[in-house]
Amino acid sequence: MSKNPPNYISTTNACKLCTPLGAALAFKGIEGAVPYLHGSQGCATYMRRYIISHFNEPIDIASSSLSEKHAVYGGGPNLKLGLQNVTQKYAPQLIGIATTCLTETIGDDVGGLLQEYDAEFPGDKPLMVEVSTPSYNGTHMEGFHDAMASTIGTLTELASKSDKKVNILPGLVSPADIRYLKEIMDDFGLTATILPDISDTMDGPVVKTYEKIQSGGTPVAEIKTMSGNMASIEFGHTMADKSGGNILQEKFGVANHRLHLPMGITATDLFFDQLESLAGIPLPNKHNRERGRLIDSYVDGHKYLFGKKAIIYGEEDLVVGLSAFLSEIGIMPVLCASGGKSGKLAENINEATGTNLPEQPQVFEGMDFYEISELAESLEPDLLVGHSKGYPLARKLNIPLIRVGFPIHDRVGGQRILHLGYRGAQNLFDTVVNAIIAKKQADSPVGYSYM
Repeated sequence: MSKNPPNYISTTNACKLCTPLGAALAFKGIEGAVPYLHGSQGCATYMRRYIISHFNEPIDIASSSLSEKHAVYGGGPNLKLGLQNVTQKYAPQLIGIATTCLTETIGDDVGGLLQEYDAEFPGDKPLMVEVSTPSYNGTHMEGFHDAMASTIGTLTELASKSDKKVNILPGLVSPADIRYLKEIMDDFGLTATILPDISDTMDGPVVKTYEKIQSGGTPVAEIKTMSGNMASIEFGHTMADKSGGNILQEKFGVANHRLHLPMGITATDLFFDQLESLAGIPLPNKHNRERGRLIDSYVDGHKYLFGKKAIIYGEEDLVVGLSAFLSEIGIMPVLCASGGKSGKLAENINEATGTNLPEQPQVFEGMDFYEISELAESLEPDLLVGHSKGYPLARKLNIPLIRVGFPIHDRVGGQRILHLGYRGAQNLFDTVVNAIIAKKQADSPVGYSYM
């Protein structure tokens, strides 16, 4: 089902975030990198606020700090001065330069300006990766994937082949998910280049002295040699045209295995099948036992979940993964919504849910929370599943909100939520079942407890 074009162009309450925000998050997953926004100071401040409130970690986003004058005469001088300042104060390995609405609208030629900068300031400089990310051209996920594709296209070089090293392009998942992926790869005896790697940069341990650039991230040297790895595994189908994995395949012949986000048993089985094929070994017993415990819990909790209805919203690939997981445990997605406009959301939900649903949910792209709210009441959902921006609707409907994805502003630990694999499914399953039980207790006039 597709949404009819509205007779207005405004967005009341967006179900998406700013395009360069996604690019900034992607660059934070590279070792020694500083995200740099070519635009006004307000853009960087807004994005820092959103990112800090979710990850509870300090983050610096540099800005060329354009004013009204630069909107008329161009932002080139400020861009170059800002790059000099960042180089001197941070000594980064890489500066990831993302454009904003202002600089795209006035037509700044960032590539040309960087060539001028190279000529004007000879000598050693950080690597530069630039990406075009005006917010009127997409969502934060477009910015994220465009930044990753630009990073791979700019930095990766022809390298010697390795038969035990794999590229993992997970998309925007949590630091906890990244750490879990590393553990899985170790268990299969494979070395992984995970890009981006925000497992430490956005969820690091306490340190005695402030780090201007947080330690961790994918080493630049590893990004340069991704062309020599035996294969790539890339999660998500809706952004396939903005794909670092496709670049590696087309340019260097690295086979790209595209999978849905491994959420729930079915999708995780496919991920582990791929790893078994690449590693040449069967599923390690540790993960097989986790799978068995997960199935056991599905049986235990089925009586609480069967026939419940859910509204799911957020990033398109996450909505696909959540739809598959919820349909697997007996919950019916009745509305799946995203602010993205890939044109691929409905077909991917249909593919991922398979035969688990008696009928497919309503699926809408380019939707905002005002429109979700208009439909929600008549659908009588039992759960809302998505990030914190859905809280006002959950409160209005008096139903639980299962907080997943990004951003989570009104709870602690958003960066530690595990979504992927058997272990992530176990975490989400317990969260969902307990939310249903808590709702039943809260609604009972006498309370609900074990007798």
